[in-house]
Amino acid sequence: MDEQSKRKSYQTDMSDEEWNKIGLHVPKRKTKAGRKREHSFREILNAIFYIVRSGCVWRMMPHDFPPWQTVYTYFRIWKRSGIWESMNAALRTELRVASGRNPEPSAAVLDSQSVKTTETPGVRGYDAGKKINGRKRHVLVDVMGLILMVVVHSAAIQDRDGAKLVLEKVKGKFPRMELIWADGGYSGKLIDWVKQFCGWILEIVKRSDDVQGFKVLPHRWVVERTFGWFGRYRRLSKDYEGLPETSESMIYAVMSLLMIRRLVKIQQSNL
Repeated sequence: MDEQSKRKSYQTDMSDEEWNKIGLHVPKRKTKAGRKREHSFREILNAIFYIVRSGCVWRMMPHDFPPWQTVYTYFRIWKRSGIWESMNAALRTELRVASGRNPEPSAAVLDSQSVKTTETPGVRGYDAGKKINGRKRHVLVDVMGLILMVVVHSAAIQDRDGAKLVLEKVKGKFPRMELIWADGGYSGKLIDWVKQFCGWILEIVKRSDDVQGFKVLPHRWVVERTFGWFGRYRRLSKDYEGLPETSESMIYAVMSLLMIRRLVKIQQSNL
């Protein structure tokens, strides 16, 4: 009997099928030396997914999960070793293939989301446009809304400069990439910079001055939907983390949970 079956289930618990999808990307112990691990990786992940969905602090995690210190330690180790980012990339590729798309994207959408921070010390700044004191989540997503890269930085950094932080990390990772859509905040010199530095076309999708009220704009709605997905996870309602890198890992964890659930649905629909 595994640990999950010994307790009452939570909404964020993974099914066997979901665990089979994500378990392949959890790092295995390279040596048998040392003390035997007391808690399963499946239960560690269940606890992390509970944190991101419920928004509770580590120390207030339910006691029927492994100790919060253990869960947090694994989250931090996987953050420092890049496991969350690599897990996101592997699941994204699998989901794209399952959805009938090429494993690698040829087009993407760029945007940022300004969010408030809490009293937790760390990087922050004032976004004069949004009138928010906090941080920006700068994301590049494919046409399915799946994250290709996320960089969290001070909200005081302008969108054009924040975009460079994202694209510098993305350069060379997606050989099929040709086109990026973005809003008017990225117009100007950035268009030439993207062409010269990355070899991609940055196309600005502008809102017509004649349109009043809400209007869905081509391509840009994709990334707005991704930000909407974030809103379902209370840990992302604000930036509660001390380090921007921790915030990025939280986002990758959220996307990993979203993707394994979508993968299982596709798998079940094909039976």
